[in-house]
Amino acid sequence: MSPKLAAEFVLLAALWGASFLFMRQAAVAFGPLATAGLRVAVASVVLLPILIASGHWRALRDHAGRILFVGLLNAGIPFGLFAYAVLSISTGLTAILNATVPLFGALVAWAWLGERPGRWRALGLALGFLGVVLLSWNKASFTPGGTGWAVLACLAATTLYAIAASYTKRYLMGIPPMATATGSQFGATLGLLLPTWWSWPAQPAPWSAWAAVIAAGVLCTALAYLLYFRLIEAAGPAKTLTVTFLIPVFAIAYGALLLGEAITPWMVGCGAVILVGVALATGVIDPARLRLRYRPATRP
Repeated sequence: MSPKLAAEFVLLAALWGASFLFMRQAAVAFGPLATAGLRVAVASVVLLPILIASGHWRALRDHAGRILFVGLLNAGIPFGLFAYAVLSISTGLTAILNATVPLFGALVAWAWLGERPGRWRALGLALGFLGVVLLSWNKASFTPGGTGWAVLACLAATTLYAIAASYTKRYLMGIPPMATATGSQFGATLGLLLPTWWSWPAQPAPWSAWAAVIAAGVLCTALAYLLYFRLIEAAGPAKTLTVTFLIPVFAIAYGALLLGEAITPWMVGCGAVILVGVALATGVIDPARLRLRYRPATRP
C-alpha cells in the first residue's frame, strides 16, 4: 500500500471512529431516531451530485428496490440502534462491539450462502464471541438504569450489517459501488422519514447538536463511503476491511480525550480478544499458512 493510500486508510478509520462521538452529541438533543434520520439525509444530499457526475444514476434506477431496501439494513436501522446505545454506554465500548461485524458476517454467510468457515476461522468466531461475552458480562443488566439493552442494540446493529453484506453479495453484485452507496442512504432516509418526524424533539436543538449530526452525515458517512470504495478499488477488499481493527482505537481515544470516558484494562483486554478473533475469522491471520522450519542444531 502506497503512503497516500495508507494515509487514506488511517483517515477512514479516524472518520468512522469519530461517528460514535458525533452520534452521542447529536442523540442527546435529537434522540436516536431523529439523529439517524438526519445523518442519512445529509449523506444523501452530499452523495447525490457525485452519483450523477459519475454517470451511475441508471444503475441505481434499474436496481432501486433492492438498493433502497439494503439501505435500511446497512444504515438506517443500525445508525438508530447505535445512537440509542451511545446514550447509555461509552463510545469506546460501542466501537469495540461494532468490531464484531465480521464475526456475525461470517455466521450469516455460513447460514445463508453456505460459506462454511475453516478450522481456524471457526476458532476465530468462538474467540471473538467469547470476547464479547466477557466484555458485556457485567454490563448486561436489564434493570432500570442498566446498560443491557444498549449492548443488545449494538449487537443487533452488527447483525443487520452482516445480513446486509450477504444480501449485497447475493443480489447486488456487479452494481457500481457509487450507486449502492448513494441509493442505500436514500433508502435509509425514506425508511426513517416518519420515525424522524414522530420523534422530533419538542425543544429546539442547540447548534452543537446540529454541527454533530451534519459532521456525522458529511464526514463519517458520505466522505467515509467515498474513501471506503476508493480503497477497495485501489488496495482490494481484504486489506480495506482491516480498517475494522483501527476504528476502536480512534473511538476510545476520542471518548477519553473529549468526553472523559474511562479506559479500563478489562475493556482493552476484551477488545484485544475480540479483534484477534475477528482477525482469525476474516483470514487476516491464517495460522495454516505459517510454516515453521525445523533446523537441527549443529554441534560446535
